[in-house]
Amino acid sequence: MRKALVVGVNHYSSINSLPGCVPDAYSVDAMLKQHADGTKNFDVILHTAINEESKITKKMLKEYVEALFSDDSDIALLYFSGHGHIEMVGGYILTSECSTGDDGLSLNELLIIINKSKAKNKIVILDTCHSGQMGDFGADNNTAHIAEGVTILTASSKSQYATDEGDGGTFTKLLVDALSGAAANLLGDISPGSVYAHVDQSLGAWDQRPIFKTNVKNFVSLRKILPPVTLSELKKLTDLFDESFEHKLDSSYEPEGPNPDLTNVEKFAVLQKYNRVNLVIPVDAPHMYHAAMESKSCKLTVLGEYYWSLVKKNRI
Repeated sequence: MRKALVVGVNHYSSINSLPGCVPDAYSVDAMLKQHADGTKNFDVILHTAINEESKITKKMLKEYVEALFSDDSDIALLYFSGHGHIEMVGGYILTSECSTGDDGLSLNELLIIINKSKAKNKIVILDTCHSGQMGDFGADNNTAHIAEGVTILTASSKSQYATDEGDGGTFTKLLVDALSGAAANLLGDISPGSVYAHVDQSLGAWDQRPIFKTNVKNFVSLRKILPPVTLSELKKLTDLFDESFEHKLDSSYEPEGPNPDLTNVEKFAVLQKYNRVNLVIPVDAPHMYHAAMESKSCKLTVLGEYYWSLVKKNRI
């Protein structure tokens, strides 16, 4: 069972309202509901505050969060976009009625709820200012507050503001980009770690810095896309390459060559797919075509050797 709570708060009664949090919530909702092939992914509940009639209060948000983390689901994921606040005693995410900042939902209280959850994987994604404070170390700088199974991904550090471009936050745009496929591995899986890597690499040293904190044994897949190489094709790595990591070619591999061999042509089609995803490169030739026509070789890249090892060990 995969559950997600997605919350976007544009409307604030006493402080400046925000333009992009509700659009962000809708974008994340659309990404999480389905995998790229249209099959079901998360059961998502979406809450948005666009005016006084649809406002979301601290009491409401706490009840939503408690319901999300109330059972032993495989994954319970919280996404929140709105105002954030920090002071000496900790950080807060702010709901529609908040006016002073410390009247929001405390990040420490939120983490207590999450830490106590029996859900196997608890994931929190916050697009708010100062959200990087969540899960900070204790006063002795020795005891982490993050229980096993918890992953936290935030838009900025505890000292930074999160950028809102008017039509949505910079962080969430990169998050959606990652979930769309930019952060997928060759199996088509998108993990929290790969999402963070994509966001991190997309921002410069002077930009807001995303924060990633986790205490898990294995990453889960947040979403699947159609992989560039099928699993059955990927498993042919150990058939096509031995421990030398090279595969000898000749003109019979090229379908438009003088003497194409059907078996070799089929192998070459797979090898060319490997080449397109940087698993294989031609040896002493500019392209795979030339390597075949000139009876040269192709070899595994470092990435190719890594996936070869996974196949050899029956890890995929």
